[in-house]
Amino acid sequence: MSDDDVMTIREMCDAFDVTPRTLRFYESKELLFPIREGQKRLFTRRDRGRLKLILRGKRFGFSLEDIRQLLDLYAMGDQQHTQLAKTLVVAHERLAEMTRQHEELGQAIAELSDQIAWGEKELANAEKAAPAT
Repeated sequence: MSDDDVMTIREMCDAFDVTPRTLRFYESKELLFPIREGQKRLFTRRDRGRLKLILRGKRFGFSLEDIRQLLDLYAMGDQQHTQLAKTLVVAHERLAEMTRQHEELGQAIAELSDQIAWGEKELANAEKAAPAT
């Protein structure tokens, strides 16, 4: 294995904008499997690919358990058919949840905007009605 095939923990942190603690956490959760040379961790091309998918999954709100299960399906040997099918199921579920949250947030924003407008109007009316000093 050449030096080009592996990255140190610092190189991984710089490349993916994560902390060493994050990488160690993902390793402890059996999401990454760096080569250990004493205290040194060397991350392979496979680890880099997995980290990219972990970070994308986290950005979409997938649980670490979902991500781990989806990554584990890669090794099934069926040209990733099972992995892709399961990923689509989880992605559809997450999209439905995000859409629901988006709608709830839109309603909350509209209600808060209405309340702010009401409060500003009330304050303006109270200031007009107040005797000048």
